[in-house]
Amino acid sequence: MASDSSNRGFGTHAIHAGQQPDPSTGAVMTPIYQSSTYAQSAPGEHQGYEYSRVSNPTRTALEGNLAALEGAEHGIAFASGVAGIDAIMKGLRPGDHVISTNDLYGGSFRLFTKVFEPFGINFSFVDMTDLDQIEAAITDDTAMIWAETPTNPLMRIIDIRAVCELANAHDIDVAVDNTFATPYLQQPLDLGADLVLHSATKYLGGHSDIILGAVCTSRDDWAEKLRFQVKSAGASPGPMDCFLALRGTKTLHVRMDRHCDNARALALFLDEHPKVGRVRYPGLESHPGHDIAAEQMSDFGGMIAFSLTDDRIEAAKTVLSNTDVFLLAESLGGVESLIEHPASMTHASIPPEERAKIGLTDSLIRLSVGIEDITDLRSDLEQALDRI
Repeated sequence: MASDSSNRGFGTHAIHAGQQPDPSTGAVMTPIYQSSTYAQSAPGEHQGYEYSRVSNPTRTALEGNLAALEGAEHGIAFASGVAGIDAIMKGLRPGDHVISTNDLYGGSFRLFTKVFEPFGINFSFVDMTDLDQIEAAITDDTAMIWAETPTNPLMRIIDIRAVCELANAHDIDVAVDNTFATPYLQQPLDLGADLVLHSATKYLGGHSDIILGAVCTSRDDWAEKLRFQVKSAGASPGPMDCFLALRGTKTLHVRMDRHCDNARALALFLDEHPKVGRVRYPGLESHPGHDIAAEQMSDFGGMIAFSLTDDRIEAAKTVLSNTDVFLLAESLGGVESLIEHPASMTHASIPPEERAKIGLTDSLIRLSVGIEDITDLRSDLEQALDRI
């Protein structure tokens, strides 16, 4: 009798879930099914695939893999993380109200305010570390709470279980952007969330060579809505990107361990540096959300944000322009370390007055800590800070 695969550990799921050796050749790695269409034995009679906008065998394997990692019944892959958010929002209707964290990825803010608000979906942006603010924002039309945790870029921690309990009391769905934490460190569905969103471009892919998104859920109704959006709106990923994402998830657990170790060491270094102001890393005991993060995450991730004691944008640019190992670039979650300036790069689409309200200052610097040797990463930051 075959063993119960549901009891297997995360690393085993990462390598095997959703996949079987190819039945025609025995290939261990899922093939790249580079085909737009599939032969039918008679009209409407086929082997489960008709047209690759709707579904593709390589994508099916990835979706099964991601669902297993998130402990979900369904995984739905998209052409990008933003496409996944777009599909979720299209599950709402004009007049619906969404409560979102006021500290979130700039692309999410742009999509909410510039695309969906004109179609009649209303948004409130609040500090979701404060449950009272969330409750005060709830109206009779509130249909969804949208959370990121840790938030991008201020690394705030939202209590997922508490938010879900509040939402359930009002019959409101909860979606969690789990991109920063990954399913290896955090399982929002287990804490009560209805939907989990990933920019698989980041840690899941892990090598900065794909654009891909995913939504995982155990709700059959949401899975049906999302698959309808893939079929109808066409935001489907190509088989090569799905293949590369599958390659990435196989090493997610070992990469994340190194990301976390390196980030922890750099956060402690930065926290003691005289030219560094506030360090935002949930693994520091001084972080306001440390206790909640320790409860809902198995480790604290590879992302750090910090400000400088010299709050001028010129000081930040000095650091940003003088690293060697850390590359000045947008995105995150690859094996390589990246440094970026949220105010002028990833969050430039958020108006300056809104950035100021949440404390996103001109000197804030965000690090995506890679898996290089920690001594090289520390030395690189030290020499850049010395130039201020």
